[in-house]
Amino acid sequence: MAFPTSVNDQVTDAVTQSNVKVVGEAPAMAMGSLYQTMAHSTGILFENSVSAQQQQNTLTQAATNQGVMQIYSLDTTAAAGATEKVAQTGVADNLTSLLTIFKAFSDLRR
Repeated sequence: MAFPTSVNDQVTDAVTQSNVKVVGEAPAMAMGSLYQTMAHSTGILFENSVSAQQQQNTLTQAATNQGVMQIYSLDTTAAAGATEKVAQTGVADNLTSLLTIFKAFSDLRR
């Protein structure tokens, strides 16, 4: 003891030893708390991942359902004819525009 006190030496030694025990265990307790926090955060991460996948699956099913409903709501013969007309219109215009652009670039090179 550094200086004499009115407290029994055995009492002060017991208190000192318990304080040393607490200070000695502090790093292990801190690491345990850290590991628990990391495990909890990882669990939440996986829960959020599963939730996002479920929502994506719901959106995929809804989009597929909408597409099938649109396919079934069309008259197939009329739709095929309209698609053919849309596909063929503008081909000549597109080729003419492309040729004009090529000519403009070739004139710039000269």
